[in-house]
Amino acid sequence: MKKISNSSVNIKNVGETVTLAGWVAKKRDLGGLIFIDLRDRSGIIQVIVNPDNKNYKIADSLKNEYVIEVTGKVLERQSKNPNLVTGDIEIEADELIILNTCEELPFQIVDEVNTSEDNRLKYRYLDIRRNKLKNNLILRNEILHYLRNKMYNLGFTEVQTPILTASSPEGARDFVVPSRVYPGKFYALPQAPQIYKELLMVGGFEKYFQIAPCFRDEDPRADRTLEFYQLDLEMSFVDEDDVLNVGEEIFYDTFTKFSNKKVSPRPFRRIAYKDAIDIYGSDKPDLRFEMTIKDITEVFKNTEFTVFKNVIEENGIINAIVAKNAADKYSRKDLDNLTDFAKSKKASGLAYLKINDEITGSIAKVLNDFEINELKSKLELENNDLVLIISGPKKIVKSALGQLRLKVGNDLGLLDPNRLELCIINDFPMFEFDETNEKWDFCHNPFSLPHGGIHAYDRTDDLENILAYQFDFVCNGNEMASGAIRNHDLDSLAKGFEIVGYPREEVVSRFKSIFTAFKYGCPPHGGMAPGIDRLIMLIQDEPNLREVQAFPPSASGADLMMGSPAELMPEQLEELKIKFERKEDKNE
Repeated sequence: MKKISNSSVNIKNVGETVTLAGWVAKKRDLGGLIFIDLRDRSGIIQVIVNPDNKNYKIADSLKNEYVIEVTGKVLERQSKNPNLVTGDIEIEADELIILNTCEELPFQIVDEVNTSEDNRLKYRYLDIRRNKLKNNLILRNEILHYLRNKMYNLGFTEVQTPILTASSPEGARDFVVPSRVYPGKFYALPQAPQIYKELLMVGGFEKYFQIAPCFRDEDPRADRTLEFYQLDLEMSFVDEDDVLNVGEEIFYDTFTKFSNKKVSPRPFRRIAYKDAIDIYGSDKPDLRFEMTIKDITEVFKNTEFTVFKNVIEENGIINAIVAKNAADKYSRKDLDNLTDFAKSKKASGLAYLKINDEITGSIAKVLNDFEINELKSKLELENNDLVLIISGPKKIVKSALGQLRLKVGNDLGLLDPNRLELCIINDFPMFEFDETNEKWDFCHNPFSLPHGGIHAYDRTDDLENILAYQFDFVCNGNEMASGAIRNHDLDSLAKGFEIVGYPREEVVSRFKSIFTAFKYGCPPHGGMAPGIDRLIMLIQDEPNLREVQAFPPSASGADLMMGSPAELMPEQLEELKIKFERKEDKNE
């Protein structure tokens, strides 16, 4: 079969005989003349079969998604279709062969498919026949090809690292794999190639990359699946600016090549973590609109309003956002809904003011003239502005207002869908306090270098102010990449783990490869890992990562097509020396 692709046939081929193969996307019988929309990977081409054609009976028996081969002459179409690449021509069938039939479909192969996501995932091999999903996967291929070439051009060497590795405390749960040869012991799937890429630096590769699969046993969500891919890279003899410059080039060049949206120019705006939290209430701020968080605690330092007075006495804060010229867009019911939203984000409540000649709102009557005038001045208020205020503990106030800011921005249509606004969040804290477990933990990557090196850990009474050479790339409120300058000093590395509760002996045991390798001449190094799936998700305006992956698990984490996770056969469990014990139910 000398099959050619549909899209390779055009008006220049009129009069030629070609052989095509694919699926029947649609069949139409117009008074005896049968039209077949033949679909292959490249697109649709129209095939015609006349009533006196020897293939007529075969053509009449065709159903959607039959697999066929057609040989015929290329004709110029009388009524052209400008929506098709092949819309100027059609194929008059001389030979028509059914290569395979198709049973009744669980859903139609159309762009706007009317079925559940779970059903689409169960029959994913049908789902990826749809143009929208097929085009996403073809674009994914083009982007990966482009990124690989870019990394080669930048002097990086591609190296694949193991999938079966050792479990390590990196923040998320590991997927573990039992060993048959070593009963009772387990491999782990890598959350990222973190240790391997650092060992490659010790090995002298200096500039490494790979398109790395990463596995994390976390609850799936729109922007996170159990398995994802990242452009993993590491560089030796660099500082933070060197790594950031490479990251900026990757993101800017990829977005401008594959997206029609306006991309923020280089250099990207850099925002310290502390400022991002203070101003936007998030370490992944959406910069497509302003509406920054303002601290108005000082305005109420002498207030008689009991709620604010109590907050200040308890060392809390009072912060606000201003929706410009939006007071008339929110009814009382709308504001009640915003209050419920704020409470769902752990805020104790939401106060609001509508600015007009007469100031109204939930706290208008309890504020004095001085406080109102101070608010007008500090917040630069104008008529028809809406002021939204949350008070309480700093962490809760900042987080709740940050999420409220995004909701109001969405409500008012301020998030321009035609912009890709990138920034870099840096100077992350090395540690953060885990209130649930009442202990200090790493804020981000435990292998990051603290500002000041090991001497930073002299300030054990001021852990929250120890900063790390750690950074994230953020686009439109999405974390796109994490990176850092690594800590290549073993004593400093061990000290960091000791602070969060891991004795040096345990750290050395868990990360034996690093603590051995670094003794043999480890260069200063750093790197980052742009997320491939999120990159494509933003370029294609897709709602979740599952729309840019070929065979993803469902939102519940199950692979509905392959039937995993699944039970093992008894003989498999016996080989692995694994037994399950049923827990006694106390209610039985």
